Amino acid sequence: MTEHRTYAAGVEASTAELIRARPPRATSGFAPSGRVSTHQWGTNRSVFRGRGMEFAESREYQPGDDVRSIDWQVTARTGRTHTKLFQEERERPVHILLDLREMMQFGSRVRFKSHLAAEIAAKLAWIGHDGGDRVGGLILTRHGVRDFRGARTRRAVLRFIEAISEETRQDRNTAKELALADGIRRLRHECRPGALAFIVSDFSDFDKRCEQELRRLSKSPHVTNIMVSDPLDSELPPKGGRISDGSRAVSLSGLKRNALKDYSDSFCDRRERLELTCRQRAMAFHALSTPDDPKSLLYVKGTEPGRRSS
Repeated sequence: MTEHRTYAAGVEASTAELIRARPPRATSGFAPSGRVSTHQWGTNRSVFRGRGMEFAESREYQPGDDVRSIDWQVTARTGRTHTKLFQEERERPVHILLDLREMMQFGSRVRFKSHLAAEIAAKLAWIGHDGGDRVGGLILTRHGVRDFRGARTRRAVLRFIEAISEETRQDRNTAKELALADGIRRLRHECRPGALAFIVSDFSDFDKRCEQELRRLSKSPHVTNIMVSDPLDSELPPKGGRISDGSRAVSLSGLKRNALKDYSDSFCDRRERLELTCRQRAMAFHALSTPDDPKSLLYVKGTEPGRRSS
C-alpha cells in the first residue's frame, strides 16, 4: 500500500506502520476460555462438547453416540465401551474501543500516547483476524466517534487500521469529543456474551459515570482494559521546565510543591480506582507508558514470538 503523505515519527502512525505491527501468525488467537489477558494465546475453544479438532476426554458410551468416536483403547482397558469427546472451536467476536481524543495527543518520551495506543489496537485487530474471529470497534476521535461493524475479512481490518492512522494525524479537526463513559456505553450495546472487549485509553476522564458503565459492560463480554500513559502524566518535573505543543509553551516553574504532589496523586488515584474496578469485576488490566514496547502485552515472560504459550 503506497502512502504519499509524510508522517511525523512517533506522533502519527502510518497505515504501513500499523500493518507491520501484525504479530507472527503462528501465535495468533486469544486464550481459550474464561477471563482472558492479552498475553495468553491459543485456538479459541468453547465450553460446548462435540466433534471438533481437539480431544477433550472419554466417557462411557451412551445411546445415540457416534460409533466413529468410540475410544477403542479405553474400551479394551476397562471392558466398557467409551466414547471420545472433543472441544469444538467457536468464534468469539473481538471489539476494540480505541481512544484517540485530544488528551491522547501527547508524549514526552519516545512517542505520543495516541501512537502507542494505535499500535496496540492494530495488534489486537490482527490477532483477532488471524484467529478467525470477527473484528470490529469504535474509535473515539477529537471530533466524535467512528464505528466499525465486526467482520472477518482482511479488507475490514485494513479499513479499521486506515481509520486509526487517519485519527493520529495532527491536522485532524477538533470538535466536540465524546466522553469515555459514552464510548463504553456504545460498546456495551454492541457486545454479546462470550465476546472479547478491549479498551485502549489513558482513562483521563475515568469518573463515576465511566466506572458505572465499565461495571455494566463487564457483565457480558470478557473485558481487558489497557491504560496508556506518559511519564509526565504521573509526575511533573520537580524543578519546573516548559511544555510545548510545537506552537505554544507553558512554564511549570511557578508550580509549588503541593501542586506537583496533587497532580501526581490525581494520576495514582485514577489508576488505583481503575485497577480496583477491574479486580472487583474480574476484568483484565494492563498499563503501558510511552517508552514501553507494546509487544510486552503479547508474550508471557520467557516465551518467544512464534511459539504458543502453554
